[in-house]
Amino acid sequence: MRLTVLAATGRVGRHLLAQALEGGHEVTAVVRDPAKLGEWRERDGVRVVPVDLSAAGAERELRAAVRGADAVLSGLGPVGKAGVGVAESGTRAVVAAMREAGTRRLLVVSAAPVGTVPSPGRPHPPRHDPGEGPVVRHLVTPLVKRVLRAHYADLARMEDVVLASGLDWTVVRPPRLTDRPLTRRYRIAYGQNLRGGASVGRADVAHCMLHAVDDPGTVGQVIAVAS
Repeated sequence: MRLTVLAATGRVGRHLLAQALEGGHEVTAVVRDPAKLGEWRERDGVRVVPVDLSAAGAERELRAAVRGADAVLSGLGPVGKAGVGVAESGTRAVVAAMREAGTRRLLVVSAAPVGTVPSPGRPHPPRHDPGEGPVVRHLVTPLVKRVLRAHYADLARMEDVVLASGLDWTVVRPPRLTDRPLTRRYRIAYGQNLRGGASVGRADVAHCMLHAVDDPGTVGQVIAVAS
């Protein structure tokens, strides 16, 4: 398949890039700074497109990156305070570029707590996620949401953009991300978080996304993934 990976130098994006190449796919890597790709720039099957997704007019540069792709996979998300807002604005640019290019399949990474975060498109979300146990519901999630309030608000607005896009979308919501190696032993659930799912490796999130690309059952679905 021909895949476009957004934020390919990010901590999830690097796994998407590596696993896609190992699977024999042709990959277009969308990055802000191509120098950060290192050895990947020299690999066969990689086309590098430098785009600042936070810049105005990014969708114009993205058209060539998404045109002809079988799927676009986004590891885009806020990193640090300076990055808050990039998930929404970058995804908005990607959606616009995909519509113009006629590319339909979009998969994005969000986060487990986002299902209970208000957004313009969903001002009154459920107070609690049905998949959470009492400790997570009353202790862990409220604490994490206070600390990362702006980050989750950005991801919630990003989800609004995706759900309203009219594309063949899938939203993947992991809990706390770790750097553990690829295990392929993870659980998924549709429409709610996973009981006891406190963490998952970024490599396994990438694996889940890549395996969802051509699974029609994941289109139009919010999927939780956790170890």
